[in-house]
Amino acid sequence: MFTMNPRMARRGFSLIELVIVVVIIGIIGAIAIPRMSRGAAGAGESALKGNLAVLRGAIDLYHTEHAGTFPAVSTFENQLTLFSNDAGATKAAKDAAFAYGPYLRAIPPLPVGTKKGKVGVAAATGASVAWIYDETTGSIVSDTATETDSAGKLFNTY
Repeated sequence: MFTMNPRMARRGFSLIELVIVVVIIGIIGAIAIPRMSRGAAGAGESALKGNLAVLRGAIDLYHTEHAGTFPAVSTFENQLTLFSNDAGATKAAKDAAFAYGPYLRAIPPLPVGTKKGKVGVAAATGASVAWIYDETTGSIVSDTATETDSAGKLFNTY
């Protein structure tokens, strides 16, 4: 005669076990969904901070190597992306006279706001301007006049 083992009689989950699993999944979802939904905004804000750090680092290095002179706003892109001499003149190829730089491969695009994707650098706002640069102080900010991040902080105060 065949006797049934008590372990074999129970095949499956009880209702209590299923309810506990569903509650745990619900809690995980309640935590994860809000974090994932703000991911795109947070990514743009982080990219803006990163781009500003890269630009500011390049400006500082140029300033150090050129005896305290900042790049000129009119030739900003060339002075940071090409080789330069002591006076700040630029050339595409490196030689003995043009030994400094390049400090950037390219001007990074603005990652946030209505001007997202623009790369222009100028002393004042404009249609194709992404970055506002002050050649007397070397400061650079995004051209996002009244646009704010998810916490309400103006992008141009980063």
